[in-house]
Amino acid sequence: MYRKTVQFIMLCLGLLGSALNAQEFKLFDRDVQVHGFATQGFIYTNHNNWLTMKTSEGSAAFTDFGGNISMQVSDKLRIGAQIYDRNLGQLDQWHPSLDWAYVDYRFKPWFGIRAGKVKTAFGLYNNTQDMEFLHTWALLPQSLYANDLRSETIAHTGGDAYGHVDIRKAGQLDYTVYGGKVPKDTRGGYYYGVIGWESQPGVTVQPTGFRQTEFGGDIRWTTPLKGLMVGFSAYAVDFVFHQIITTPDGAIPLETRPTVEHFTDYYAEYSIGRLRFDAEYKINPNTWVTNPAGVLPVITNEERDFFVSAAFRVNKWLEVGTYHSRYYPDYNQPHSPDTNHEFDQTVTARFDITRHMDLKVEEHFMDGYGSSLSFRGFYAQENPNGFQPKTRALVIRTGFNY
Repeated sequence: MYRKTVQFIMLCLGLLGSALNAQEFKLFDRDVQVHGFATQGFIYTNHNNWLTMKTSEGSAAFTDFGGNISMQVSDKLRIGAQIYDRNLGQLDQWHPSLDWAYVDYRFKPWFGIRAGKVKTAFGLYNNTQDMEFLHTWALLPQSLYANDLRSETIAHTGGDAYGHVDIRKAGQLDYTVYGGKVPKDTRGGYYYGVIGWESQPGVTVQPTGFRQTEFGGDIRWTTPLKGLMVGFSAYAVDFVFHQIITTPDGAIPLETRPTVEHFTDYYAEYSIGRLRFDAEYKINPNTWVTNPAGVLPVITNEERDFFVSAAFRVNKWLEVGTYHSRYYPDYNQPHSPDTNHEFDQTVTARFDITRHMDLKVEEHFMDGYGSSLSFRGFYAQENPNGFQPKTRALVIRTGFNY
């Protein structure tokens, strides 16, 4: 039944996209823009089930769509909002959310403020990860942009200060400074992973509360060298997670929080003609403590993630690309165990069928599956017989936008 519903919704969005091809109209003599998108994917893996789907049997439980509207109220004031919904295996399952909604006032080109539920500026792609049509890939590098953890990273409820500075012959700088609360998503990958974490016969884990605030910034330098942009992002997190572990001996309420958790991220993009190179490297040292003391040990680790990629535009309807992505749950421990790395070598072909519709065919060659605390693609609930060390995945994804 839900497949027919999804097909009907996508058909309606497609017809709406054709009708609103201009994407703009007037309200009270002010410009209003309406945009939307929808994607449908299929994933088949040769071994492990991936992204909470039964991908070893082939799964099309990979659908998302959204619509947004924005209005230029005055020369300096702009408002906008986006509604988003998706089904990704066991995650979200058709519970629409307010993806972002903001009020933006730009005093000068070099200084403006935004408030509301605002997209988080971090790394190359974080604030565009919902815009499938902008990217070569069917799936962004999962080391840094894990689909199952999307809701934990894409936005914060709070405020930003931002600006654009022309530094003449030295190029241009774009900066963002932000702070706010990360929305709780009980249907996302983190909660789903916690429920499966430490689950043994007679043991259940029930999340009961979550609070996360973050403060950070991002700066991008468009250099004097044509086609080269480099950037740096950083943020710190105050995180508290409440859960109840029930065992045959009774229920244990736990509170988990980091004493240290902060992220630094370095990235670059270089374009020359039809060829584009991207690279990104993120470091996240953290120490976790759980109360009551002694129930679980203090956990100290340093996550590291990176990718390098290349894409080439063959012609107006075909782009090909490849990336190599790596994730280490604890970089300071030996990397060879399958529980301490996820490597992903990917090749992609993107076909631009029309101006507003694309089709992507992508092959992933993955090595390792990360730890039980990774919550990044591989979940014990979907792999009750354990994990195989290597996984190949075919991803086919089509999308349209207006």
